[in-house]
Amino acid sequence: MIFGYSTNAFVNYSLLESFEKIARVGFSGVEIMCDQPHLYPPDYNEEKLAEVKASLEKNSLKPTNLNSFTLFAVGDTYLPSWIEEDARRREIRVEHTLASLQIAAYLGCTNISIPPGGPLPNNMTRDEALKLFHQGMDRVIPKARELGVKLLIEPEPDLLMERTAEIKPFVEEIGDPIVGINFDVGHFYCVGENPAGAFEDLFPWIGHIHIEDIASSREHNHIIAGLGAIDFPSVFGAMKRCGYQCDMSLELYPYTDRPEEAGRKSLDHLLPMILEAGLV
Repeated sequence: MIFGYSTNAFVNYSLLESFEKIARVGFSGVEIMCDQPHLYPPDYNEEKLAEVKASLEKNSLKPTNLNSFTLFAVGDTYLPSWIEEDARRREIRVEHTLASLQIAAYLGCTNISIPPGGPLPNNMTRDEALKLFHQGMDRVIPKARELGVKLLIEPEPDLLMERTAEIKPFVEEIGDPIVGINFDVGHFYCVGENPAGAFEDLFPWIGHIHIEDIASSREHNHIIAGLGAIDFPSVFGAMKRCGYQCDMSLELYPYTDRPEEAGRKSLDHLLPMILEAGLV
């Protein structure tokens, strides 16, 4: 397992500067934000992508995941989504995902993470939203299969899929190994689940992990590992028992004013537990 750090904490720096800082903190992997100000696909031609690839190699960083969740370049954290009422908005999400898959394949990244539908529109039923989400997935699954890059849906509080009971039947129904789950430890804690138990239940589909701490209030706010209430040893124990062999990325986007400090403190807190669990 490679432990990476997401560039979405480094939005005050360029993508290549982020790589250098993440490597200096001590991480061997990096999750790349596929949005402005980092690797937003329309902003990257072949030459710029080659520079990204060379920088990864120079800094000895493995791309653990391409985070294709947000779309600040044309929207916000959640929109455009897979379940917009406007078909043109849904198309933006589809095209962004297709482009992210292509970039992942070029960089040698085995997976991208995508949002779990989106916020449910006021005038749409859950069944209607699920149908639209399936339609969008049908558009991108063939390209993912062709490139051998997994599409990992990330459950998120307050979106179409928040919990195990919502994401599990969706991926089971798709029934394609190219579609899996980006398991965010804090998100499951926020919605009242035991992250270790949820991990074991969803393990067959988990292709990447986001990790951060969450306060005991379960408010959805990513904080430095060790400052919250998550029982990390139980999570790492579940990962070991299940035989998890994919990668994990620290996600601390609220710390854009001090991303290196936040990353270093989290790494110092988590690494001894990761080693104790025998995960690396």
